[in-house]
Amino acid sequence: MTGRTAKHGFASRPGDPDRWIKSAVKPQRGAVASGFTARLTIDVTPEQRGRIKVAAFQRGMTVADMLRELLAREFADDDGGAK
Repeated sequence: MTGRTAKHGFASRPGDPDRWIKSAVKPQRGAVASGFTARLTIDVTPEQRGRIKVAAFQRGMTVADMLRELLAREFADDDGGAK
């Protein structure tokens, strides 16, 4: 019987936080033109989901584009993340 080998990489975090956050991700269909995107999953109630979808439709936008704009306003690069 052979001993177990250490498997580094599957769930290990890089030492550098920027490298961890910006890990390589395959671009998704409809990816933003910046070349780098990351998927974010959140849980919302069915009612919230419906309101979000209706708001996006009324604005003539996709839900993804509307939420990207909202997040860009809330977490702008110029303020350093502080409120």
